[in-house]
Amino acid sequence: MAKIRKRGEQIRQFILDNVEHHPKDVSNLTAKTFEISRQAVNKHIQRLAEQKSLLVRGTTRNKHYILHPLDQWEQIYALDGTLEEHMVWRNEIHSRLDQLPENVVDIWHYGFTEMLNNAIDHSSGTNVSVHLKKTATTTEIIIYDNGEGIFRKIQREMQLTDERHAVLELSKGKLTTDPNNHTGEGIFFSSRMFDDYTIVSGNVYFSHSHYEVEDWILENQKAHSGTGVFMKLKNNTSRTAKKVFDSFTSDDEYGFTKTVVPVRLAQYGDEKLVSRSQAKRLLARVDRFKVVIFDFDGVETIGQAFADEVFRVFKNYHPEIELLYINATKEVTQMITRAKSRIEP
Repeated sequence: MAKIRKRGEQIRQFILDNVEHHPKDVSNLTAKTFEISRQAVNKHIQRLAEQKSLLVRGTTRNKHYILHPLDQWEQIYALDGTLEEHMVWRNEIHSRLDQLPENVVDIWHYGFTEMLNNAIDHSSGTNVSVHLKKTATTTEIIIYDNGEGIFRKIQREMQLTDERHAVLELSKGKLTTDPNNHTGEGIFFSSRMFDDYTIVSGNVYFSHSHYEVEDWILENQKAHSGTGVFMKLKNNTSRTAKKVFDSFTSDDEYGFTKTVVPVRLAQYGDEKLVSRSQAKRLLARVDRFKVVIFDFDGVETIGQAFADEVFRVFKNYHPEIELLYINATKEVTQMITRAKSRIEP
């Protein structure tokens, strides 16, 4: 009897875990995975609906399923100098998440307060809205302000080429337009803690997924005013904030000493990474770290001058910095190896 109950729990958890990506065919997927009939699957779906874990929408051929929101909440706050992120967390957010595991609450505490603080201190907007939705499997929070826009502000204050260039700099970490009051670490670490993390602003948006090996810059056809930050996390994740921090700190000191630079973000459209100027753009500010990992996922080839600037010229000027690379194709590896072989002893 216990085995039957456990198998039923596994089937229902599978349905909950997959319904977002398979709203119309989750029944077929579950039936094939567990080798059971559609009728048996429908009984589990009916039970989940009775438990208010699933919502059934449509009829017959248009029938589909969505996760039932266990909690939905939103509020708009004035950015008038009195808003404090820890008070919003304490009064509104924490009580909606305190039934989740401690490690999950810790991640939300860090990510939410960091992102709301960014809107308070940096947006130059007049208001910020917070939206929360919790289901049986995940929680998501969206923070949107009506300010200048994060990428546009970084571009303007750092005199960068464009908003895409601002995203590249932001992905490295330790970037802030207010160094006296901020470390520039919040977005970097938040993007690594959540399952899905996206910033939408201006003509581009930056997205990082825990399940993907690379960051993305995607261009919007329509510009978005202000800044929107989307964060999503499974309610039962085993990830911890400490593990994320530790993966980017050195053993001898608790500091932000390691970064992963997604090289693909330095590309514009179909252009090839061939020039020294492109390499210098990629290398900007990485001398602030002890270990720099260049992620070449999505980069098919690089030019000799680009590789030489990164792996020989920069290394000669900064011998104390460890330069590593991952996800490189055979062609990219050959260029890197050639450049490194010419480093002066």
